[in-house]
Amino acid sequence: MKRKLNLLPLIIVAIIFFALNAYVLSGLGTISPSSLLSPIFWVFITGLTFALFFAIQQMRIQGINKFFQIVSHTFLLVFAAEIVFAFFLLLGDVFRLLMAVAISFESGGFHIAARNNYWVDFAFIMFCLTIALFAYGITQGKYAYRVIKHTLYFDDLPVSFDGFTLTQISDIHAGSFTNPKAVQKGIDMINAQKSDLFVFTGDLVNNAASEIVPYIGHFSQIKAPFGQFSVLGNHDYGDYIKWPTSADKIQNLNRLKAYHNELGFKLLLDEHVELHKKGEKIILAGIENWGIGFGERGDLNKALQNTSVTDFKILLSHDPSHWDAQVKNYSSKINLTLAGHTHGMQFGIEAFGIKWSPVKYRYKHWAGIKTENGRFLNVNRGFGFLGFSGRIGIWPEITVIELKKK
Repeated sequence: MKRKLNLLPLIIVAIIFFALNAYVLSGLGTISPSSLLSPIFWVFITGLTFALFFAIQQMRIQGINKFFQIVSHTFLLVFAAEIVFAFFLLLGDVFRLLMAVAISFESGGFHIAARNNYWVDFAFIMFCLTIALFAYGITQGKYAYRVIKHTLYFDDLPVSFDGFTLTQISDIHAGSFTNPKAVQKGIDMINAQKSDLFVFTGDLVNNAASEIVPYIGHFSQIKAPFGQFSVLGNHDYGDYIKWPTSADKIQNLNRLKAYHNELGFKLLLDEHVELHKKGEKIILAGIENWGIGFGERGDLNKALQNTSVTDFKILLSHDPSHWDAQVKNYSSKINLTLAGHTHGMQFGIEAFGIKWSPVKYRYKHWAGIKTENGRFLNVNRGFGFLGFSGRIGIWPEITVIELKKK
């Protein structure tokens, strides 16, 4: 039976969208009273909206292409700037209304003053600044790599591993890259850390294994004395595009696994390895993607089979929801879990003591270090980008963690 389409949410969104644009147009009309403003404005908004719908339909069949990126980013840029403009315009209108009410109590008459041109000009300046901010995020921010360092202390860390360092990146999404030179800058920053161990926590590509091919020469440069290890993320399975046959999808995943090997990454698929140093060891385990709403494929029991309760364990698990669901209370203590997946939504603010991103309403732990039950979780903000071809406030991350004996 064909599923019935619920039109009510679409109608509500359309009304809100129309009301927002009508309100923005009223503000722009204060700045420019030209009779051409209104028709030009509505032709542009209507054309952009229809182009977005068309691009989405194409994307569902062909995946993310250049047309979708241009249209969706233009729409996002305009929509974000309109919200900012409407916010400041509304502040001015509310103030005018309150002043009119206050005066009416004294004079007995009710009259709302005209909009203050200076305030509308200020709202328009904020509109332009928003466009400039998004333009920076799209052109520069997505490659503005940051090295973030953490020192973590453990009671049960083997003495030989005191001071052991690891570098983590996550969410490469090679299919989104357009600037190999900028990517190489990130690779050089990774190697400059000279860590003992390198780990990658999933989402090598957006959909197709072929996306990583142009960048094999870049990421294969990454070397660490104790090796390079990786796991799969939800995008690596090819679930988000339509394949000609199920066999094609399986073949794509097999090619992707082979590319991990070409990169010099040991792919951990519900398994573990032992890292030895001066007669002592730690366990490095990795599972297939396990995430609430994104496929619960990984088998933690299998990954830790034949390990001891007393072993010091590091787990690579792409989705941080796995840590809350299974890892933090797992019967055999997992000392450190390394995840990614959230990207910090590639938008937010981390400055002046503020740490906020819209992704916090989806993920309890979305970036940085979290500790509970004597166990640590680190959520990497991602090396690449997806969907929104940019980053604003949440920059691409190279994590360096030093393990210390308490």
